[in-house]
Amino acid sequence: MSWQPAVETDCAQTESCTPVAVVITPKAKDIGGFEVRRALPSIERRSIGPFVFFDQMGPATFAAGSGIDVRPHPHIGLSTLTWLVEGEIMHRDSLGSEQPIRPGEVNWMTAGRGIVHSERTPDDKRAAPHSLFGLQVWLALPQAHEETEPSFQHYTGNEIPRIEQDGVVIQLVAGEAWGERSPVEVFSETLYADIALPAGGRFALPTETPERGLYIMQGEVSLAGETFSAGSMLALNPGREAVVEATQAARMALIGGAPLDGRRHLWWNFVSSSKERLEQAKADWKEGRFPAVPGETEFIPLPQ
Repeated sequence: MSWQPAVETDCAQTESCTPVAVVITPKAKDIGGFEVRRALPSIERRSIGPFVFFDQMGPATFAAGSGIDVRPHPHIGLSTLTWLVEGEIMHRDSLGSEQPIRPGEVNWMTAGRGIVHSERTPDDKRAAPHSLFGLQVWLALPQAHEETEPSFQHYTGNEIPRIEQDGVVIQLVAGEAWGERSPVEVFSETLYADIALPAGGRFALPTETPERGLYIMQGEVSLAGETFSAGSMLALNPGREAVVEATQAARMALIGGAPLDGRRHLWWNFVSSSKERLEQAKADWKEGRFPAVPGETEFIPLPQ
């Protein structure tokens, strides 16, 4: 295992040298008692590596009898990755997949030319008060794979590499780093890691990844003399060493990878390098040409 020690550089803190290029503060949106914070896309950054969408779900507590109900909706041109800290979500899709996801597990869905899915709180969890907290991200597919066959994979917690040293705990959700490789079948150079630091813990982020973003999920950290609290996305300068210190126990998501191979257009749940392809997807959903999710009769209408 290769571990990068937390060693400061001699670099003066100038615009070109500081590790933090820009700080993105997501705006919170309440959707009926359930809070979502969206860090990507934003005015400051449309993407970081292949990541074109980054949502924090919760933390939220639901009363008995309630939960989330995201009705069937379509996607094209992307892969979605769901990672939970608390709670459970039932995924169903038009391939016939029916898979609950729990903390430490990965649901990886590739839309390609088109897929439909729903996300709901499982019935057994609604019987009592329950919590939900996690992240959902979209990764744009390389242009050569935008129309690939749709697919779905689930990975258990035992399959996700876990790296521990000096109190730091890393779960390598996707990609390759620290001498380990995640089994998640990505389509381009990708890095996604869940990093937990104890209070006072220090850690140097890997510098090899061309584009990097660090999202503070919980706690508070300092970096290059600045303090950042939960809910901040730090877009990092390429190649700059970034040594993170937890001023209080913290949990972070490190994302990134190679830059996109061209501009991507996002509209509703669709991602494509072609505006014409987005228009086709809109028409296909409106006219009912996407496949259905078995056992589901509801759906989210095309926005006006």
